[in-house]
Amino acid sequence: MREVRARRVAVIGGGANDEHEVSLASAAAVTRAVEANGMDVVALTIDRSGRWHHGDGGPLPSAEAVALVVSCDVAFPVLHGVNGEDGAAAGLLTMIGVPFVGSPVRAGAIGMDKWVTKLVAQAVRVRTTPGVLVRSAADASSMDAVPPFVVKPTSGGSSNGVTVVRHPGELAAAIELACGSGDTALVESFVTGREVDIALFRDRAGVLRAGAALEIGVADGGVFDREQKYDGTASFTVPARLCPDEHAGVESAARALYDALGCAGVARFDFFVTETGVVLNEVNTTPGFTEQSQVPLMYAATGLGYEGLVRELIDAAEPAA
Repeated sequence: MREVRARRVAVIGGGANDEHEVSLASAAAVTRAVEANGMDVVALTIDRSGRWHHGDGGPLPSAEAVALVVSCDVAFPVLHGVNGEDGAAAGLLTMIGVPFVGSPVRAGAIGMDKWVTKLVAQAVRVRTTPGVLVRSAADASSMDAVPPFVVKPTSGGSSNGVTVVRHPGELAAAIELACGSGDTALVESFVTGREVDIALFRDRAGVLRAGAALEIGVADGGVFDREQKYDGTASFTVPARLCPDEHAGVESAARALYDALGCAGVARFDFFVTETGVVLNEVNTTPGFTEQSQVPLMYAATGLGYEGLVRELIDAAEPAA
């Protein structure tokens, strides 16, 4: 095992959003891996109301929580969703001068905004799902496109607030649901194709390393929803069943987006592989990170196990001596 310089790591989980429980699971897995790598862990949790906790203790004053983070060599935030993945955690850690695993503010903020991500993708010639930005259910009355659609919140993750609309009369309710999980929603054309994801991280030597592509088993006409993601019924094929040209298209698009967004740490890029090529679905700059999550499975298929992946990410985050 290669020695890692960091000896004390702050693992931050939870968060004041609807992905709180998912983040707790990711943080618990990262904590186990950090300890298995022989490092000390400072386990910090942000509860649903935004208060900080250390271990199993009660709420901490924010100043005490910051002092604990500052005492560490590296922070490993696994705060999925708003008030974390969206650049909030990166901004705090940058301001207090603690190196951290993951993307900086800009990449997190852009990646969380699915509409802005589309604009960036189009600028670097990565195809995206045709869609429009809407602000309320009233916008449904002015749309003349033909279903099926996928309606989703512009921000957020874990497929919260996502609906497949097959009839025009369902659109207003779907928009209202999506806007309930964020200020705006996207109404996108339903794309027929295989759902294929790939992950990238830049290691300490500056090499951008890809995991194996992963294909998600979804019934025709369905979506990979929250229930499938977390109830253990999801079907993953790793590596994905892609021809060389399809794989090259997926990886090339992911690499272009990783650089254009300014990502760091590990990011997951979700695509549809269609008869006419690769189409971007969305980007996750703080993807789910338990041992059974998609990203660790992708790297395990290349020979890099969970503990090794955590070690590599911490090593890359640690500043040069």
